[in-house]
Amino acid sequence: MPNTILIVEDEPILREIMKDYLLEEGYGVLEAADGKQALALFQEHEVDLIILDIMLPELDGWSVCKRIRKASNVPIIMLTARSDEDDTLLGFELGADDYVTKPYSPPILLARAKRLLDRRQVREQDSDTLTSSGITIHFPSRTVSVVGENCSLTHTEFEILAHLMKNKGIIITREQLITKIWGYDFAGDDRTVNSHIRNLRSKLGEHAKHIVTVVRSGYKFEEQP
Repeated sequence: MPNTILIVEDEPILREIMKDYLLEEGYGVLEAADGKQALALFQEHEVDLIILDIMLPELDGWSVCKRIRKASNVPIIMLTARSDEDDTLLGFELGADDYVTKPYSPPILLARAKRLLDRRQVREQDSDTLTSSGITIHFPSRTVSVVGENCSLTHTEFEILAHLMKNKGIIITREQLITKIWGYDFAGDDRTVNSHIRNLRSKLGEHAKHIVTVVRSGYKFEEQP
């Protein structure tokens, strides 16, 4: 079955352009013109990725993202006509995985969607699970548990934790994380990484101590007593 992408955009022309590009690549497409319609479609259908405009009638993109994150870690790409860095950081803090500023190139948006979907589908060749310090990652289902209790992470938080745990004890710079998680063309900065790490630590609770900040360098996953 093809991946299904939900486009949430109130401008019909932009929505149609995105739809055409996605259909051409073989994706299934659902369309919503406002926030309330987006939430209804998300509840009714199996969705693999959401392209979400911020400025929407009925319910804005911030609110839609926040509500979806309470129930799912589906990848979300947020769209905005503004380039304000604070808006970008707010989007990441609410659980967005990527952020694209209008006007944008449809092929670039498509490439970012494909990258998120590809990473979501990748399974570990050596092992389905990775466990360290009470934290267990199950790659086929993309779930995380902490001492047996489910820990709901966004797509990007999952990727960051998995990368740090795979490289246990090794310092990973913020630049390396940006390249690994978002790619070379990502326009964000260190604050983007910091925001995701902060959210991840909050969800890990007491086990957040295993994600260690190395001053002026980056982060590493470290087993501690």
